Amino acid sequence: MSSIDSVISKKPARGTLKRRTQAERSDEMRQRLVEAAARVLHEKGYAGLRTDEVSRAAKVSRGAQQHHFPTKDSLVLATAAHLLTKSLERGTARAQAASRGGDPIAAIMSDAADFFLGPDFNVILDLVLAGSKNRALRDEVYQYSRANRWAVEEAWLKVLCDTGLPRAKAESVLWLTLSLIRGFAVRALWQRDEKLFASLMSEWKLIIAAHINVLKGVKR
Repeated sequence: MSSIDSVISKKPARGTLKRRTQAERSDEMRQRLVEAAARVLHEKGYAGLRTDEVSRAAKVSRGAQQHHFPTKDSLVLATAAHLLTKSLERGTARAQAASRGGDPIAAIMSDAADFFLGPDFNVILDLVLAGSKNRALRDEVYQYSRANRWAVEEAWLKVLCDTGLPRAKAESVLWLTLSLIRGFAVRALWQRDEKLFASLMSEWKLIIAAHINVLKGVKR
């Protein structure tokens, strides 16, 4: 048998390839739309988003987009949920990795910096600000944010508690650390100095590590 005949002989029989279901095709279409909407929101914000631009970026028809997301806000809310879900998945995966060893404070700060100093948080913040004229939009974004960020925080609290910190102390350490990173996010609105932020985060790691050692010493 020639090499070509061998390849042909291994070709799957007609009908053996699994066809995607309607639900799978629908999910794939929604995913393309929210990813395209995220790109437009990163670039132009809520005020600059046009649904026809999103459909072009996703390479779907306007009719298909309107079938899945009849309004601009329904598309925007689905996109916000998508971005926050991604941050939750990243955060919980990192927390699980940190629980197996390493520097938990460094891991917490890295995860927080990726979110709060990254483009996704800017989108969420922009939607909250847009909610000053659209309370329904703001309230929905708040709801998604609370559910996802609390879940991320709970994952990191477990990591800190597993190191031997009492939960109340672990909460203080975590919330102070996250507040520091969120403060940088606000500062970045008029001064985005990556080198300075990195230096200050390194300083904080030293401070909080010394504090944790004292807390553990008191516990003993």
